[in-house]
Amino acid sequence: MSRPCPCTSKKPYDRCCGPFHVGTATPETAEQLMRSRFSAYALAKVDYLISTRSDAKRADENREELAQYCKSVSCVGLKIVSKEKGGPADDTGIVTFQASLQASGRRSLHIETSSFAREQGKWVYVDGVVKG
Repeated sequence: MSRPCPCTSKKPYDRCCGPFHVGTATPETAEQLMRSRFSAYALAKVDYLISTRSDAKRADENREELAQYCKSVSCVGLKIVSKEKGGPADDTGIVTFQASLQASGRRSLHIETSSFAREQGKWVYVDGVVKG
C-alpha cells in the first residue's frame, strides 16, 4: 500500500492521484483534476501541472518558477468547499477549495474558485480567482 494521497482524499496515492500523474489514467471530473493538481504541487510534478493547463495558458507557464514555488511551499491540506458542474458528462466546471499551505514556517490558507474545461476530451485548468 502506498502513502496517503496529498489531496487528503484518505485514499492511497497509487489509487488516487498517482495514476493521473504517471499518465495511466485521466481525471473524469473537474474535482479529480483539481485534487490531482494540488497533489502535483505537493510533489513538485511540474510537467503534470503544465500539461493540465488550458492550451491558451500553457505557454505562459514558467517551468523554473513553478518548480521553485513547489519547493518553497508545503501543501498541508485540501478542503473542497463547493463545485458546480464538472462531472463526467459536463464540458465545464467550477471548484472552490481551501488549500492549507506552509512556507518559511508560516501557515496560510489559499482560497480559490477555479474554472475547468474539457479540451480534446480531457479536463484542464483554465483559471482561478483567489479569495484569500
